[in-house]
Amino acid sequence: TGAISSLQRQLEIQESELRRMRSEKELLHKQLREREVQLQALSDKFCSLTEEQRQEEIVVVMEEENRNLHQVVTEQESQLAEQSKLISELQGTINQLRAEVVTTRFQLMEQKQAHKEIQSQAEALQHKALQTTVALEHITSKFERYRNKIIQATFSVEGSQDPPGELTDNDVLEAMQRIINERTEFQQMLKNKGSK
Repeated sequence: TGAISSLQRQLEIQESELRRMRSEKELLHKQLREREVQLQALSDKFCSLTEEQRQEEIVVVMEEENRNLHQVVTEQESQLAEQSKLISELQGTINQLRAEVVTTRFQLMEQKQAHKEIQSQAEALQHKALQTTVALEHITSKFERYRNKIIQATFSVEGSQDPPGELTDNDVLEAMQRIINERTEFQQMLKNKGSK
């Protein structure tokens, strides 16, 4: 937004400079027209003089006026060429600034859209993380209940000793395997004796 404001200020300055240059160009054109009017007035004045006076006056005045007009025209043509060049450069700068403003606005819109998408993804991930945490707590709770049941079933068997302290998962598995082996052996022994 700051970049757009800066570009717009530059654009306003350049457009103001362009208007000033065009105004100066119009002023130069006006001065040139005034010179043409003065020249026409002198021409009309010479027409009213006698032939001899007219020739003498024409020679002197026209030489002087020609020099002056030639100098003025040269200066004004130079100024007009310079003003036209400046106007062209300013117009190019203004076009470039306008293009930069459009580009910056487009980039800003893209950034806003990307920010919204990232925010939406973050919210979705946060929701998914919450669901995962709840599911994990539920599974952990079920696992603890199942583990406690296994421990209770394993060490409540007749002839088994109470655990010496806190049991690891390996301790529980070994105790379960021992009970399974014992029951399998007992079942095999009963089959061998023909008992149902």
